[in-house]
Amino acid sequence: MVKRRGIWIVVVLLVVVIAVVIAKKKSAESQSSSVKGPPVATVPQTLEFLPGDVVTVTSAEVQKRLTLSGALRAVNQAAVKAKLAGDVREVLVREGEAVQLGQVLVKMDTADYEARLAQARGSLAAAQGQLDIARQSRDNNKSLLDKNFISKNAYDNSSNQLAIAAANVASANGVLEVAQKALADTVIRAPIAGLISTRNVQPGEKISPDNRLFDMVDLRVLEMEAPVPTQDIARIKIGQQVQINIEGVTGAVSGQVSRINPATTAGSRSIMAYIQVVNQDGVLRAGMFAEAQLVIEKKSAVLNIPLTAVRYDDGKAFVYTIEKQLLQKNAVTLGLQGDSNGVAVVEILSGVTKDSKVIKTNLGNLRAGMPVKLVPSNQPADKA
Repeated sequence: MVKRRGIWIVVVLLVVVIAVVIAKKKSAESQSSSVKGPPVATVPQTLEFLPGDVVTVTSAEVQKRLTLSGALRAVNQAAVKAKLAGDVREVLVREGEAVQLGQVLVKMDTADYEARLAQARGSLAAAQGQLDIARQSRDNNKSLLDKNFISKNAYDNSSNQLAIAAANVASANGVLEVAQKALADTVIRAPIAGLISTRNVQPGEKISPDNRLFDMVDLRVLEMEAPVPTQDIARIKIGQQVQINIEGVTGAVSGQVSRINPATTAGSRSIMAYIQVVNQDGVLRAGMFAEAQLVIEKKSAVLNIPLTAVRYDDGKAFVYTIEKQLLQKNAVTLGLQGDSNGVAVVEILSGVTKDSKVIKTNLGNLRAGMPVKLVPSNQPADKA
């Protein structure tokens, strides 16, 4: 009996201990709840952008351009060659000098050609004398024939002698003209107006016919020879205006397509186009490297944004815009991609309207619906 009572006392004590522990735990939770108070709502993060991060959708002309490259060369150039053999007495010009059409470049020794000219003149004088004698003989025989003092055959012989003498005079005249031309060719003149680019002759040299003495270029009009891919050649027309950037020259130079080769270049699938440039200031030189921008397609007054503003999601184009101070994601339909006032842009067919505010560049992982704030350019922005 005593043993049972002890067991019941132990059980009662355990129940009391458990109840006290539970009561203390509930009291602690109640006190913790009263200190913390109600839960606080999470405030969304605000994106801050500088003015340079945002662009306004505008309406302007968009041009699609084809870039071509090549070297400049003179449209009018000439190789000055010797026309006869002889000794060079004087060379009057050097590389880089400007010369006029017909200006004397080289003088050769003329002694041999003057002697030939004198000989030709003597031969002509002798032939002329023979012609006078033959004409007088023919005239005398004509009178004798009229009086039946000579035969018709004798008269015909005198007429034939006159024809031979006349032919000898014509031949002597030809020889004289050749001698005169040869003497004139000892003075070598500029075939065009321009600049001496190379000189290959020195005083005292003996030259032969067709020796290349000088190269000349007329830099007033230059042309750029540029290969055009065959798939683009149909878009290029004679007279088409071109903007050309030339190495070493500040600013673009205007030109126009002057010629298009009718055949492809051997070993490539390109066709040569020739772009003419007027060298008004005289700063351009043959051989300069140039890059031309041809407008092959353009649209006026179309909505456009910088190409850097367009992003893609699963191959579909979209842009981020700012509407009512919130970031929005707008799917867009793109049109002509090209250039507007020196900026790479793309035409927008749908998705945004004029004066919409578009995020200009890729600023990382943005989320639609986030609050947006524009800060002054002199204050750094805290971008997400």
